[in-house]
Order: sequence, then structure tokens, then C-alpha cells
Amino acid sequence: MIRSRDRRPEPAGTVTPMPGPEPLDEEDVDAQITAVAALKEPVRRGLYRFAVSRPAPVSRDEAAKELGISRELAAFHLDKLVELGMLEVEFRRLSGRQGPGAGRPAKLYRPSGLELELSFPKRRYDLAAHLLAEAMGGGDGGATAGGLDAVARRFGEELGREARRRLGRRPAVDQLLAEVVTVLERYGFEPVRHGGEVVLRNCPFAAVAAAHPDVVCGMNLAIVEGLVAGLRTGTIQGRLAPEPGRCCVVISPEKPRP
Repeated sequence: MIRSRDRRPEPAGTVTPMPGPEPLDEEDVDAQITAVAALKEPVRRGLYRFAVSRPAPVSRDEAAKELGISRELAAFHLDKLVELGMLEVEFRRLSGRQGPGAGRPAKLYRPSGLELELSFPKRRYDLAAHLLAEAMGGGDGGATAGGLDAVARRFGEELGREARRRLGRRPAVDQLLAEVVTVLERYGFEPVRHGGEVVLRNCPFAAVAAAHPDVVCGMNLAIVEGLVAGLRTGTIQGRLAPEPGRCCVVISPEKPRP
């Protein structure tokens, strides 16, 4: 699910964060799994489909008639969908009359803003689309690989600056690599420590990478290089090391220069 940051004026001298998708929220992922699991129940799934297919909020009576079930059963499942955040409720008099004798307002159900986007392994095509849109909005009439890499690098630098504030003045290489793992895990790369390096087991943009490997690998490397630059360190580096079944980038301690 995409949650864009609000564009608000920043005080003079501050760095305006690059707007874009938020990192993965494990509580949000758990909530979406619960919501998807709830739709396994046929009646509940049918009611949800009916509610999202209608141009206006639906009543319990309409939903019960559509599925051929009792009003009480429809009410039970509709209210469960509300509890899960998949539907919202409003109250309105369907007769249109007001005042005494107009009757009680009906409880109506409409789709909420919840977006169900679950994938295993984790995919973040929303992030790729955001970076591409930023590159296209650069004013040169279209996106190029170099423009996309520049946007991706700025995104990584923002992540690195935020991470750097959590570290001490002179973090050790092990601390830096641990922070890289924390940051990239939140964006679906599934980083692991292996042999003194950080290996990214998952490419969050796998389907696009399969069709355009050079573009996506360059973008991933730019994100990591930006992250390292934002961490303000010369002791670790990102580099391309393609292997089947994983992201093409690894992060390792930088070899001392002669």
C-alpha cells in the first residue's frame, strides 16, 4: 500500500525529504493478510464484491437480496468487513424525508480506502513507479537511465541521512552494515549478512528486472550508492555482483586504497 508523504513547506535551511512510498510496515502487512484471509469465506467475499461494484453505498437489505441470504447474516458479515477496515459505514435516510416520522437512518456500507497488495516474495513496484515518475518530471521531456539513476541515488541518500542520525559519530563497519540491513529490509530487498558482506536475496522489482535488467540493476545500485553516501562513510561500498535468484547488488567493506 502506498502512503505518500505530505508536501509541506519546510523552514529555511532544512532538507526537504523526497516524497515517495513509505517503507514496508509489518503491522500493515499483517492486517492485509488478515483481510485476504477473511475473504476466503464465500458469503463475506460475495458481499465485499457486491459493495465494491456498486456506485453508491449499499444497505443490508440490498446486500442480502443480492446474495440470497438473510438480512441478519448479511449484517454479520458486513460488520466484520468494517472491523477489518475493508468497508466503511455511513447513516442516511433512504426515503429522503426529514423530521419526525421520517424513520431511522439506514446503515449503509461503502468501500474503504484499503488497498490489498500482497506478494511473496515482497515486491515494491510502487517504489519503482514513483522513481520513474520523478525522473520523467525532470523537465527534459522524458526519463533516461541516467535520470532514473540520479533520482534513485537521491532517494538512497535520504534513507542514508536518516540512518546516519541513528548511529554514533564514528560507527564501525559492522554497525554500518547492520544499519544497511535494517534500511533495505524495510523496502523489500531481504538483506542478509554473508561472508562479511550484505547480500540482497530479493529484488523488489523482479518482473521489471526480468524485462529490463540493465535499467533495474542500475537503479538498485544507485539506491545503494546513495544510501552509502548518505551514511557519510568511505568504509563500505555497493557493487554489482549478479547471481541468479537475487538482487544484483551486494554491499561490502571497501578495500583500502594503496
